[in-house]
Amino acid sequence: MNEVTLQVVDPPLEETVVRIALAGALGMFLGLEREWSQKSAGIRTFSLISLLAAVFTILVLETEVGESLLVLGGVLVIVQGVLLAVQGLTGEEDTGLSLTTSVTMLVAYGVGAMVAAGFILEGVTVAVLSSLLLVLKRELHEFAWGLSREEMRSSTEFAILAFVIYPLLPPEWTLEVGEVSIPLEPQVIWLMVVAVAGIGIVNYAIVSTYGGRGIAVTGFFGGLASSTAVVGTMLDHVRQRPEAASYAVAAILLADAAMAVRNLTIAVAFTVGNGVSPLFEAIIPLGAVIVLAFVIAGTTADWREPMSMDLESPFSMKNALGFGAVFLVVLVFGSLAETWFGTLGFYATAVASGLVSSAGATTSAVVLYRGGQLTAPEATIAVLLATVSSIVVKAILAATSTNTQFRYRVTVYSGVLLVGGAVASVAVVL
Repeated sequence: MNEVTLQVVDPPLEETVVRIALAGALGMFLGLEREWSQKSAGIRTFSLISLLAAVFTILVLETEVGESLLVLGGVLVIVQGVLLAVQGLTGEEDTGLSLTTSVTMLVAYGVGAMVAAGFILEGVTVAVLSSLLLVLKRELHEFAWGLSREEMRSSTEFAILAFVIYPLLPPEWTLEVGEVSIPLEPQVIWLMVVAVAGIGIVNYAIVSTYGGRGIAVTGFFGGLASSTAVVGTMLDHVRQRPEAASYAVAAILLADAAMAVRNLTIAVAFTVGNGVSPLFEAIIPLGAVIVLAFVIAGTTADWREPMSMDLESPFSMKNALGFGAVFLVVLVFGSLAETWFGTLGFYATAVASGLVSSAGATTSAVVLYRGGQLTAPEATIAVLLATVSSIVVKAILAATSTNTQFRYRVTVYSGVLLVGGAVASVAVVL
């Protein structure tokens, strides 16, 4: 009997020659824009720089050559960049363009070294993003020059929220309330604050372009990501522009609709063709919530009349932090409710989870149903309870607004959504 010998072949990207070729191609890619802009260094120069870095890196990794060779190459690139900058200072070339070319040459050297060292995805990412920055020069300059002082301040505050404070928070923390221990996730809570700020910035840009209609767009698509975070953004808009209350109410209703669409998609799509019956029972109640939300949002705001929406800033730090504080209080009380009503088991958990993320509670119910731990009616009830919990918590958060009209409408219309879903469920049963 003949023996069959299997030869394991290294993946193409592990081959040294392939990495060298890729480094040269990425350098050529970086130099393409410089060549098109007719700068002093172009396609050939940038490709050679990346190749040089790749060769030096491979020599360092695979031979006895010291790291000084790689450092020497970097120094040579820096010297060349300095010479280009000097040309800019002497008037032979624009100073800003010379500095950009110099820095891009150093980036090309770094990309070549990364690819040769095996960091393929990272090197490609750096090359693509760097090229994008070069190509979008005019758009980026126009964007930066058009920012007001308030917009610059908001951008800085958002960077502090997202990239300074968030990484410093612990992933888990336990709050002791009497004899009850409540496990909290500070990073998740703060991520909700960041979501409020992020949606606010996106909404600011959309509203500045499309007026009141932009709020509705943000409400729905923001609701797909975090319907609860949309409330924080709308609270800020109503505070700045009280006359925008009808649009803000519509945005929250559309966020409820988006949340219901997301939950219904999870409940049905992930139970089709998996050896279990799809959770079609959730279609009627959640469908009723979706339809009612769209109908009320479409009829309560006057979409025909354009509205000036001169907002002061993309978002308010004070409002975002206030929203986070209220959200934390609601979360703590939700956890206490789960402890007090522990005999209700999974239903109480679904309600408490819905305060944070109805999608999380819905996904948990679907996974347990697919595994046989829950029946179809139990999983459906859990999904509906999480949805109800999400609608209720948005109404509670909206109740913190000082705008009476906004507060009243959100409360009433949220009640209509809940009653409509309940009636639809009863009608199906009967």
